[in-house]
Amino acid sequence: MIFISHTHVDKPVVEPVALRLREIFGEDNVFYDSWSILPGDGIIDRMNEGLADPRFVFFFVSEVSLKSKMVELEWQNALMKATRGQCKIIPVRVDGSPMPAVLTQTLYIDMFSNGVDVATQQIVGVIQGTKGFEPAHEHFSNLTWLAEGDTTEEVLVTIRASHIMEPNPYFLVLMDNDDGQVTVTLKNGSPSIGGYNPGIIVSGHKVNGWAIGPLGGAITPKHSLGITIKSKNGSSISLRGVMHKSGDEEYTAIPPGKQF
Repeated sequence: MIFISHTHVDKPVVEPVALRLREIFGEDNVFYDSWSILPGDGIIDRMNEGLADPRFVFFFVSEVSLKSKMVELEWQNALMKATRGQCKIIPVRVDGSPMPAVLTQTLYIDMFSNGVDVATQQIVGVIQGTKGFEPAHEHFSNLTWLAEGDTTEEVLVTIRASHIMEPNPYFLVLMDNDDGQVTVTLKNGSPSIGGYNPGIIVSGHKVNGWAIGPLGGAITPKHSLGITIKSKNGSSISLRGVMHKSGDEEYTAIPPGKQF
């Protein structure tokens, strides 16, 4: 049995892992509360059954899960079994919270720094006893953007990370406008790198793009990135989207937090 110890707050990053494990090892071999505890079941009884004889317990460590008494009981129960050689407990670091002292000698999987896909395949590798892993199929967008302001004067685009750190905060802001109609800078005039890229074809439509990013740093759930778009001469700002630089020559669209 593979037991996934987590809180409901962390489900956006935990569920893609659970789905991948179900795909590979079968639903009956993965204890994940969303399908392992059905309406009418006793929650404590089902948890006890799941923890009765697990081979692996993956403890998703976050600020919220460290405060959960239920999760604490789960991982401490697993730790006792691990000390007797009855199972393995593997912490998975979801945010910047420190590991419990008793687990500091345990090698953990760092989802916060490496992302959901890499962490998922490392989890699969632990279970299979291999060092390699295959690309993941489930998609999770850690990044979203939100645009606010007056389209005839100034719009602030805020890019946020919902769960884990994004070490490459470099983006492409797409607009119908050209560089004679708007200026694009980081919030508060912070130093940036990038430039204007006219005539980009995205999904069959021609738009203009502003590549922009800070000189250093990263986006975390507690530190967003602000991009200021200012109109020149009253031109209406026509924002079409935001893309994240996911490779040397590759940009991936990120979803808006709400409709612009």
